[in-house]
Amino acid sequence: MTIDKKTFTALQEMAGADFVVELVHAFLEEAPVMLASLTSSLAEGDAEKFRRTAHSLKSNSNTFGAHELAAIAKDLELSGLEKVRARPDPLGAVRSEYQRVAVALKELAA
Repeated sequence: MTIDKKTFTALQEMAGADFVVELVHAFLEEAPVMLASLTSSLAEGDAEKFRRTAHSLKSNSNTFGAHELAAIAKDLELSGLEKVRARPDPLGAVRSEYQRVAVALKELAA
C-alpha cells in the first residue's frame, strides 16, 4: 500500500481536508527538490546535507502515510553517505517509490 489510508484520513480529520490538499501540493513541489538535493549532496560528498534531506523526506512522507517512502528515506539517513554511495543504484529506490507516492497523493487530493 503506497499511502496508509488510516494515517491520511486521520490527517484530514485533524487538519481539515482542504488544508491537507494544500499540504499535498506543497509536498509534491518540495519532494522533487529534496530528491535533487540528495543527488547533489551524494555527488558532492556533503554527508550532513544528505542526512538532513533524507530526514526531512522521511518526516514529510510519514505525515501522509507514505510509510515505505519514509522507510527508504530513513535507511538513507541512517546508513550514511559512504554506505549509500557503495550501492549499485544509490537513489533508485527512493526515486521509484516517490513516483508511486506522487500518483497516489494526487488521486487522494483530487
